[in-house]
Amino acid sequence: MGQIETSNWRAEIDPFTRADAPRALLDLLTSVVPYLALSVAMYLSLDISYLLTLALAIPAAGFLVRTFIVFHDCGHGSFMPSARANRWIGRFTALLVFAAYSKWRHEHAVHHATAGDLDRRGVGDLPTMTVEEYLSKTPKARLGYRLFRNPAIMFTIGPIWSMMISPRIIDRSKRKRLQNSGILTNIVLVAWVVGWSFLIGPGAYFAVMFPAVLLAGAAGIWLFYVQHQFEDAYWESGEQWSYADAALRGSSYLKLPKILQFFSGNIGLHHVHHLSAAVPNYRLQAAHDSLAVFADIPVLSLADGLRATRLKLWDAERGRMIGWSELPREPGLRPAELGSAA
Repeated sequence: MGQIETSNWRAEIDPFTRADAPRALLDLLTSVVPYLALSVAMYLSLDISYLLTLALAIPAAGFLVRTFIVFHDCGHGSFMPSARANRWIGRFTALLVFAAYSKWRHEHAVHHATAGDLDRRGVGDLPTMTVEEYLSKTPKARLGYRLFRNPAIMFTIGPIWSMMISPRIIDRSKRKRLQNSGILTNIVLVAWVVGWSFLIGPGAYFAVMFPAVLLAGAAGIWLFYVQHQFEDAYWESGEQWSYADAALRGSSYLKLPKILQFFSGNIGLHHVHHLSAAVPNYRLQAAHDSLAVFADIPVLSLADGLRATRLKLWDAERGRMIGWSELPREPGLRPAELGSAA
């Protein structure tokens, strides 16, 4: 497939990059506020039934995902018209999603600049091997990759790692500003957790916090996965890589039921977001509906998104993502390594 004609997209999408303070405030009232209110309700329900607490964790997780989208837009500077407002709302919502604001913003910017580029993988994206890379690895490295890509691990241990552990690690090779962001966030989060544990008790705090965070984290990982890990995704190297093609061919339009689109903050319209991260979440649908450049982009249904979790490797020869069952056989490759495990 050749490059998509995108000569006029910058001018066409520009009107949708205008942040709107009243609309952003509505987002806060329909994300952060209900999440905090449901957290209080979950705490009060502990005296009634923990099953009720777990039931309340489901909508709480939905509003936490929506809160993450607010944080995400602040990181792009697209949520509020004011840079200062974006920064402070981003820092506050970062605490709710256990993220280090400046560190995450930097890594996510790298992700946007390199998505779909085989030569620049590894920062802010989901680790993805090509078939050739996988076959060249040792059995131990292959096993590690298989475990990482297994949904049973990705959607259970994955949220704990990506939300609670990985952001706490300070990479001393990074710029001092990013190190300081991580250190300061860790200090504030420790104070936050200790403070709430002292106020309501550590058992009650974790009984309320953990289920919603785990569910929201699993949903977030799945959303992030299907945005770039569908069958006909876009991967190119070097001069063949195109920013616009990576956005339009390598970022899916996950067409969700309206209620799920609401809770996911329209992020399923990922092709619009990657073409211009300056479009706030509350304008993504309008941009998609208005621009001709979005007429022929990959569309995934909810079922398609669920099936995409079987995809594991990029096959350059076939130009698509494949599952373990499609892995080419090579001389000396043990049958056990060709199983159909998810």
